[in-house]
Amino acid sequence: MQEFLEISLDLLRGFGVTCQIFAATLLFALPLGLVLAFGSMSRFKPLKYVVKVFVWIIRGTPLMLQILVIYYGPALLFGWGFLERVVAVIVAFVINYACYFSEIYRGGIESISKGQYEAGQVLGMTRAQIFFRVVLLQVIKRIVPPMSNEIITLVKDTSLARIIVVEEILKIAYDYTITGLIWPLFYTAVYYLVFVGVLTLLFGFLEKKLNYFRV
Repeated sequence: MQEFLEISLDLLRGFGVTCQIFAATLLFALPLGLVLAFGSMSRFKPLKYVVKVFVWIIRGTPLMLQILVIYYGPALLFGWGFLERVVAVIVAFVINYACYFSEIYRGGIESISKGQYEAGQVLGMTRAQIFFRVVLLQVIKRIVPPMSNEIITLVKDTSLARIIVVEEILKIAYDYTITGLIWPLFYTAVYYLVFVGVLTLLFGFLEKKLNYFRV
């Protein structure tokens, strides 16, 4: 029993790192994704193509590879020092998920009919007013389902941090398997399932709250 409690607390410590990666990724990737979405829809073609190519590269390569490049790249290519491991992971996750979020944002924004923009202009509203007062609520309504899928995937992708020896929950559980204990590896599923369950309930509640705004 004492061993179980000790391992549970150790896994909880690793789960704290998992939550740290998850929270930091959302904090920076959500706004950055919106910036990239505007860039990919820009009327300035050089900017538009640069953003689209960047998003294509990030979405077309494995997240694990991106983590390795961001952690080892600066030191091996330019002779700079290594980033702190958790920082390198967060940077990789932010860039990766911002690109995925940007496509969700872009799809939501472009799904709004041009007639609503024109109606706003007729009423004398600026483009910013039209976006924030008319378009944004409809976009949020439409992107919640795909965004929730990406965010839930993010929870599980945090396990990739172990590739550069970040002590998130799965890395700690794996270390126990080396000592001959296999059950901590399966026990991590409880932590993930609870986390994902909470997020599922939260997004379900959010979708119901937005049901009043049918589009």
